[in-house]
Amino acid sequence: MNSIRQVPSRVKSRRTEASLGAERDHFDKQQLSSISKAITSTETPVKEKHARRIILGTHREKGAYTFWSYAQGFPLATSSILSWKFCHVVHKIMRDGHPNVLQDCMRHHSTLVETGKLWGHLHDKYGQLVALYTNLLGTKLEFHVKHSEIPPNLEVTDEVLERTAGTDINNVFQLTVEVFDYLDTELRLAETVIRQLNTSIAISSLTSGQCRLAPLIQVIQDCSHLYHFTVKLLFKLHACLPADTLQGHRDRFHDQFRSLKSFFNKTRDMLFFKRLIQIPRLPDSPPNFLHAASLAKHVKPVVVIPDDDESEQQDEDDDDPEPLIEVSDVSTSSIQTQPQQMDIFDQAFGPPNGGFDDRDLQIDSLKSELELLRAELERVKAEAQRYITQLKSQINSLEAELEEQRMQKQRALVENEQLRMELEATRHRNAEHESLQTTFIEADKRAQATEQRYNKLKEKHTELVTSHAELLRRSADTVKMLSATQQTQEEVERNKQQLSFEVDRIKQDADMKLEEQKFEMERLKRELEEKMAEVMRIKATLQNSEKGSEQMNSSMTALQAEKERLMRSVSEKEAELSSLRSAAQVQQSSLQQERERSGRELGELQGKLKEKTNQEEQMKKKLLEEQFALLQGTITEAENIIQDAVAKLDDPLHVRCTSSPDYLISRAEATLGSIDKMKKGHADYLTNMEDAGGLLRALTQFSHLAADTIINGSATAHMAPTDHADRLTENCRGCALQSVQYLRELKSKTTLQRADPASIRIIIQKIMHLGQELRPKGMDIRQEELGDLVDKEMAATSAAIEEAVRRIDEMMNQARKDTSGVKLEVNERILFSCTDLMKAIRMLIVASTELQKEIVESGRGAATMKEFYARNSRWTEGLISAAKAVGWGATEMVESADKVVLHTGKYEELIVCSHEIAASTAQLVAASKVKADRNSIKLSGLQQASRHVNEMAANVVASTKTGQEHLEDKDTMDFSGMSLIKLRKEEMESQVKVLELESQLENERLRLGELRKKHYDVAGVPSVQIPEGNGETHSLVHPVTMSPKPSKPALMKKPALAQKPNIPPKALFK
Repeated sequence: MNSIRQVPSRVKSRRTEASLGAERDHFDKQQLSSISKAITSTETPVKEKHARRIILGTHREKGAYTFWSYAQGFPLATSSILSWKFCHVVHKIMRDGHPNVLQDCMRHHSTLVETGKLWGHLHDKYGQLVALYTNLLGTKLEFHVKHSEIPPNLEVTDEVLERTAGTDINNVFQLTVEVFDYLDTELRLAETVIRQLNTSIAISSLTSGQCRLAPLIQVIQDCSHLYHFTVKLLFKLHACLPADTLQGHRDRFHDQFRSLKSFFNKTRDMLFFKRLIQIPRLPDSPPNFLHAASLAKHVKPVVVIPDDDESEQQDEDDDDPEPLIEVSDVSTSSIQTQPQQMDIFDQAFGPPNGGFDDRDLQIDSLKSELELLRAELERVKAEAQRYITQLKSQINSLEAELEEQRMQKQRALVENEQLRMELEATRHRNAEHESLQTTFIEADKRAQATEQRYNKLKEKHTELVTSHAELLRRSADTVKMLSATQQTQEEVERNKQQLSFEVDRIKQDADMKLEEQKFEMERLKRELEEKMAEVMRIKATLQNSEKGSEQMNSSMTALQAEKERLMRSVSEKEAELSSLRSAAQVQQSSLQQERERSGRELGELQGKLKEKTNQEEQMKKKLLEEQFALLQGTITEAENIIQDAVAKLDDPLHVRCTSSPDYLISRAEATLGSIDKMKKGHADYLTNMEDAGGLLRALTQFSHLAADTIINGSATAHMAPTDHADRLTENCRGCALQSVQYLRELKSKTTLQRADPASIRIIIQKIMHLGQELRPKGMDIRQEELGDLVDKEMAATSAAIEEAVRRIDEMMNQARKDTSGVKLEVNERILFSCTDLMKAIRMLIVASTELQKEIVESGRGAATMKEFYARNSRWTEGLISAAKAVGWGATEMVESADKVVLHTGKYEELIVCSHEIAASTAQLVAASKVKADRNSIKLSGLQQASRHVNEMAANVVASTKTGQEHLEDKDTMDFSGMSLIKLRKEEMESQVKVLELESQLENERLRLGELRKKHYDVAGVPSVQIPEGNGETHSLVHPVTMSPKPSKPALMKKPALAQKPNIPPKALFK
């Protein structure tokens, strides 16, 4: 009985295990189906329903283990479209999946990096996008793993961002740089997608275009949040660090702002995005981080993704959706498996209670309740989703209103601050006016006090005059003193008149000369005190002469009359002074009113002028911005044209294209002309930045001509020899690189001033000279004669060497007869070194001849020797020219040595000949080395002989310099018998000689430079007629070499004596 009772519990546990297994199998099948349908190699966008099921699966299993277990089996290396859609799905589950998805994706970080590197090395449009997308995903993983507070969908509040940044300014600085890098990777991917879409002339309504555009929805969501993070962090940095330190951050933000705004504007106009996402609008100008109040004007860009009920309903009709609640799945699977399990139970134990059980009724009731609950749950979910959508839209509108209110509040605060500043300025002006008025009142008071003091002094003066008159009446014996007193009175009168004049002038200019009036009054006071002292002295004198005062009564009567006249004159002057003072006050009041009226009119005019100036500045600034934006757009198109031309260099379909060197040279010359026009347009634009028309036209012409030159250079390289083809292709790539670099310098305001196309001109000139080298050269002999001419030239060179050795031996014997002592020793040393050099050259000629035979035998095959030389005519011409150069050098050395021994030549000529021989042998070795096998023993012997020739040439130079030092007269300079004047004269003559020698040296250097230029010009002419001794003319063909590789000299017939050939110049460009 106990065992029978335990059977239902065991059956129930088996039933639960079976239902869980079935549920897990169903989940795995559904995930596999969604992943395989979402990530395919067809060029169609990822369907939203498949991506949503994968995201729901990550939430159900709390991670992305199932996704990565299936994703590892995809052949990502075989299809770029498959890799692109794989990156899209990974991006979506990182943003919207379970938080543990980030850690699961981090475990497969190396897979993403390897996929990006693989497609980055391949020239495939989707491959380039995959490389950029994997770089973005890697940056996103590293950023969010490092800053775990910020989720992968970047939806955090400003408080969380502040807490993540912390209070340490170094951490804020580092976080800002990381956000910059994060945003750069997002924008780089978006710009590449848009550029490819424009290049392929695709539209967003086609599946090919939608396949590229679909991941940009997640990019737009990320960029809106990263832009907000950047603004917040930069304002925080500017609050703690000086503005100069953050100049680089501001420049980088401005570049990202322009790129992000352009990206948003382009995607907003595409039909594909209008029904899927609402893209925010960025402000016209970036925030001003130098002004802290600008933070309140910042509005956080909000991206809204509307719900598409029809698409969701269609998705539900197509496939059964993944339920979010596990209970319903378990119950459903339990109910589906229950009849089978009941049948097994009935087979084992028979139907309970005669085939009827109460649990059947419970099961039926539970089924009905479950169906009702499921319908109710679906209704509640739909209603909740509808409420969520409505609440999101309300939240967005409220946030927009809140931001608008914040902007209005900040605007009001700014206006209040401006009004407060204007009020403070007005108060300050009023205070200054009051202080000026107070100063004027005080000055007026001081003038009145001065006048009162003057009146008192005048009264004192009157009293003194009275006492003086009384004393004069008593003094009769002091006529002379009285006359002196009269003179004193006249002086006082004159002083009074001067005082009246000064007071009048002070009243007219009271506000400007008050201090001067005070100084004048003090001076008058001092003079009056001096007069009083003089009067006191006179008074003492009069006291001594009181006895004779009766005799002066008659004179005093006249003096009294004069005094009365003077008093009347003083009263008249005082009345005139008062009238002038009143007139001055009236004039001053009128002037004050006029000044105030003029001040008000001036303030109004200044306000209007300032407003007009601000409007003009704004219009000018807008015009400059429009011109620069137009310039940037033109430069961007020019970069695209040049980059497209560079991409054709590696295009396999372009290999079949060919071009002629003449057409390449014509294109290069046209490009050089466009560079001059572009340089002139650049200078005109810098002079007048309001007109960029000339520069735009020049840039358009230059971009097309440069791209044409690059493409034709690559086409010409397909028909050129290997070394010329490599150099030409490298120069084409260098031209594109320098052109793009120059355009980027023009694109930035910081580097616009110093942009210079000189490097582009140099590369174009290199391409021109390579094209000239590839032109077919005219030959003065038939190709059939080249084989015989090589042997003749080598034999003639050997004969010239033998003749040189014979002549040196003759010179040696003659020197031993004619000279002795030190001169004989010097001549023998020089001639011995020349003999050794000739022997070394002869060994070099022999080694070169043997190497040439080996080259001919190994390379001619079934052809004859003449046919081999004719087939390789340019190499043959190089050998002939090098042999001629060696023979000419040997002949010239013999002539120079003969002149040195006979003391009719210069040692420097012998040194120069040694250098020429070393250079000629190097040319012969280079010409022989071109077609020789690197492992050839005879090539090693030729190189050893060349080194031996260089050593012998060095010995000749050393012997010549040593002999020159031994034979130079070094007289002892004795100036002991000269006088001072003689020494002075000799010194001046020596200075004159030094200046003359320096002038000659400078002129000779200029002559040497002109000779070299003429030599290069002659060497670069295709055909030059050189007359020889027998009257015949021969054509010299010397191409100009523009690379460090050995040039191939042209062919020249051997004269009677070896002449110096036109050796091609060394590389002019590297």
